[in-house]
Amino acid sequence: MIESGTEVKSGDELVRLDTLLIEEEISERAMYAHLAKSDLARSAADVAAAELAIPEYLQGRYVSQLAALEKDLAIAESTLRTAKDMLGHTKMMSESQYVSELEVEERTFAVEQADLDVKLKGTQIDVLKRFAMPEELATLNGNLAAEKATYEAVKERVYADEQRLARAQQEIEYCVIAAKSGGMAIYPTGEKWKEAREIEEGATVHQDQVLLLMPDLSKMQVKVGIHESVVDRINEGLPAKVTLPDQTLDGVVSSVSLVTAPTGWWTGNEVRYDTFVDLPSGHRLRPGMSAEVEVLVARHKDVLTIPVVAIVETEKGNFCWVKTAHGTRRRSLGLGDTNDVFTVVETGLKEGDEVVLNPTAFIEETQTNP
Repeated sequence: MIESGTEVKSGDELVRLDTLLIEEEISERAMYAHLAKSDLARSAADVAAAELAIPEYLQGRYVSQLAALEKDLAIAESTLRTAKDMLGHTKMMSESQYVSELEVEERTFAVEQADLDVKLKGTQIDVLKRFAMPEELATLNGNLAAEKATYEAVKERVYADEQRLARAQQEIEYCVIAAKSGGMAIYPTGEKWKEAREIEEGATVHQDQVLLLMPDLSKMQVKVGIHESVVDRINEGLPAKVTLPDQTLDGVVSSVSLVTAPTGWWTGNEVRYDTFVDLPSGHRLRPGMSAEVEVLVARHKDVLTIPVVAIVETEKGNFCWVKTAHGTRRRSLGLGDTNDVFTVVETGLKEGDEVVLNPTAFIEETQTNP
């Protein structure tokens, strides 16, 4: 990790995450990807063989089997014709008593055998055409469909393994975080009351966690909490004076939060609204600097004012005590705007009147019957 607050240039390495687990995953995913590619090549060869098996059967083995059976049928038919001719000749010779009846019976048996052989060959051809060939073709087409399905499944596995490998390789690239532009690198600090762990070397981080910030030093703001009693008077565009440790700048109110910031013991249970004041650029400002902010909510000219410490608030109204030639006298006041130091006097006083500061400490009337 680069040290927080370091000025960096574009491309500088800021954070490097541990890559051991990702490297192991890359090695494992690479092995699976190679095995899947091997299975894919083997499956492609099986598909090609299954595709060739169909024409090989229809144009090769089936034609060869059919031709052999047809040749056997032709031989059987020729044998049948010869047997019939021999039987006819034997019968004619038997009528002239040149051959015996036994020889006629033998010739007759030979004709019957030849006829059965012809029928057998015809049946074999019919079975081949009607049953054996469609059955074998269905088996070959089923094998082809199965091999194609296996190929697609292996193909999907190859794609999945390659995607996992690519994702792991991409993740390892993200383990090195570099600056996209020049500026100051700072690490977010968790408030103690939130029990947030600091970003530091050896710490465990999680997805979507903010690891560092690169503020634009040319566009700085001050965040100040405005008390609920005066927040209604704060609007965008109001001028503000911002006092820093070494300089004073003129700013402008840019936004006022619509909801209050969290309250608790750490804020004294005061209700305040986050308000942002834009600062001019080019003054070597740094994030986290302390500042005192004064927002100008109103401007009064040529008005009569009285110190706030001279005013006593009662149920009957606001009063002060004025020194006169006849002693100290109480005056009822009509008051206007205030800045917590001076208050505008609308009625009850005139310029030159001398008022008593902190009258509750010196005038007995304020303690008994103000």
